[in-house]
Amino acid sequence: MRTIRIGAGAGYSGDRIEPAVELAEHGALDYLVFECLAERTIALAQAARLKDPGAGFDPLLEARMRAVLPAAAARGVRIVTNMGAANPLAAAAKARETARALGLGHLRVAAVTGDDVLDEVKAGTYRALETGLAVAELGNRIVSANAYLGAAPIAAALAAGAAIVVTGRVGDPALYLGPLVHEFGWALDDWDALGRGTLAGHLLECAGQITGGYFADPGVKDVSDLARLGFPIGEIDAEGGIVIGKVDGSGGLITPATCKEQVLYEVHDPSAYYQPDVVADFSAVRVMPAGPDRVRVEGARGRPKTGLVKVSVGYVDGFVGEGQISYAGPGALSRARLARDIVRERLALTAVAASELRFDLIGLDALHGEARAAGAAEPYEVRLRVAGRTDSLAEAVRIGGEVETLYTNGPAGGGGVTRSAREVMAILSVLLPEAKVSPAVTMLEP
Repeated sequence: MRTIRIGAGAGYSGDRIEPAVELAEHGALDYLVFECLAERTIALAQAARLKDPGAGFDPLLEARMRAVLPAAAARGVRIVTNMGAANPLAAAAKARETARALGLGHLRVAAVTGDDVLDEVKAGTYRALETGLAVAELGNRIVSANAYLGAAPIAAALAAGAAIVVTGRVGDPALYLGPLVHEFGWALDDWDALGRGTLAGHLLECAGQITGGYFADPGVKDVSDLARLGFPIGEIDAEGGIVIGKVDGSGGLITPATCKEQVLYEVHDPSAYYQPDVVADFSAVRVMPAGPDRVRVEGARGRPKTGLVKVSVGYVDGFVGEGQISYAGPGALSRARLARDIVRERLALTAVAASELRFDLIGLDALHGEARAAGAAEPYEVRLRVAGRTDSLAEAVRIGGEVETLYTNGPAGGGGVTRSAREVMAILSVLLPEAKVSPAVTMLEP
């Protein structure tokens, strides 16, 4: 049975580039997918676009295209990516410009747009899923609102002859489902096929996680050659059968255990994984070895989509100020605790207007709190971190300033101070009727 080979070139915006080159050169691929958007990424990109209308797409887009296009073009590998972020048209233009600079100007580039629903969300009566807040009440604090598009516009761009498809916000598995819909002619109401294709995308979307990166735990789950971690390849057939592998000789490993962890990753209910294309059901999925570093995954199903799409709303949620300082040697913990108490009192004495404050001893109680740290062995070194949320940048700056004064006004031996203050971009989610979203495909002339 005919299979399509899809490689995962990235699992997040700052991911390594070399594994994608390895896939383009040695993966015998049909498609190479770069998944580069996290929840807040597009909101930060929209903020950048507001400052520069030509910005707002992934800063590594050009570097990734320069690295993989020569091998991809020579081997007929088509590229699908959400590196368009808040500005897919500008990103597609940059991809075309890069292709031309490499002597590959014949490659057709498409941009998928329509995910920006800011005006609709601002004008509507939508409430945040997390809080019940009427999102419109955030007013001008809202920076972005982007709906998760599905696979259909990606498939349409490929059918129009695009060698490179650049999207903004889409469902992560849709980046992989789009090529499958195009190649196999799956109907957009063939729910079981879409469920199996969604499983394939979900397995691949985080790149190195499934080849042992996020899986590794020394002495418990050992993974070799992580510095040369290979990214995964999915071999998918017309019936939605999936085999996960990687380039022979690359680092990491693929086993039923790595695949099982990825099946469950970020899935609240395996029987109802809501996506813009389908409600996927992973509850009967089976994971079986299929050879060295090869695993077969099957058994996904699907149900009709809900008619609603998730929208990520990015908004300005104040500022955070932070300061850190380290103590080491005998008495490091007691000196760090004294430093913490000094800063706590100083912030009160100087009336720093913080709505929330945290005092963490990194290496002792920063992750699980003071109760879990009780009775722990005293560390040789400890780093104090003080962070606070404020309504203004000026107030946020004052928090790190108080930590810095410990150099000469606090316990002995403090060093390595860092301080920062930044605007906070937060995310809320709303559900929007699918009819309110209008995806579009723009083909750029070569």
